[in-house]
Amino acid sequence: MRKLLLSAAFAAFAASAAWAAPVTTVDTAMGKVLAGENGMTLYTFTKDTSGVSNCYDKCAENWPPLFADEGAKADGNYSIIDRKDGKKQWAVSGKPLYFWVKDKAKGDTTGDGVNNVWEVARP
Repeated sequence: MRKLLLSAAFAAFAASAAWAAPVTTVDTAMGKVLAGENGMTLYTFTKDTSGVSNCYDKCAENWPPLFADEGAKADGNYSIIDRKDGKKQWAVSGKPLYFWVKDKAKGDTTGDGVNNVWEVARP
């Protein structure tokens, strides 16, 4: 019976964790920034509007969106937006989140300030 209860509790925890935003914070030369579960820095795009991504095609190749898995649920400041390509994307305070293809290691922030329209996402 005890094993059954522990298994049920673990399954409930794992399910709730899968719904949470897949975001963490990392220490960088710029201070703490938001990062994906892989530890890579996340960015926001100043040309986006609240809840709307304006980064597609070549832009999305260079700035891959932080996609939301099927069944993901909004959590606190984190929401899920619908992209015009039919995919779902995580956002913080309404700002869609992206990675930068030129960041190579955890804590890299080489995308901050690119074309004066990309900024590291802050906790």
